[in-house]
Amino acid sequence: MTGVNPTDATDAADREVLTWETFGTATRELAEGIAADGWVPDLVVAVARGGLTVGGALAYALGVKNCGAINVEFYTGVDSRLDVPVVLPPSLNLLDVSGLDVLVADDVADTGHTLRLVREVLAQHVATTRTAVLYHKPRSVIAPDHAWKVTEAWINFPWSTQPPVAGLPPR
Repeated sequence: MTGVNPTDATDAADREVLTWETFGTATRELAEGIAADGWVPDLVVAVARGGLTVGGALAYALGVKNCGAINVEFYTGVDSRLDVPVVLPPSLNLLDVSGLDVLVADDVADTGHTLRLVREVLAQHVATTRTAVLYHKPRSVIAPDHAWKVTEAWINFPWSTQPPVAGLPPR
């Protein structure tokens, strides 16, 4: 493959490859599982950045119009991360979520540290918090309430497998 770094984990043979088409199926099935529990969130909070697409798709599928985001930095590159996840500004206004039933959406529970941090921050303010991810890795420090698929493989997401277009030479 031209332009592919052979040492890049995103090119590993045992990777999961999520396409945009499969993303649509995955988020719909994830939403169906959440709805089957009979629990309806008042608010969907996406963990930025990977959870933004997931959160939006789940909010539409569940009929939830109240959406928000929380910015967390943990990964700094392929398989490279900070010691602990850090909440970044702008912050979600926690007064606005007081007493609500909140669904936290992310793309993957890899180590689980990010999802655990968000759940702990919100739990101090909301009525209930549940979590939903596309992928759950067994090594995660928490098990999400809902996951579309369990895997130990590296995951290629359609929104992050290509380099940013900013700074690329024009075609």
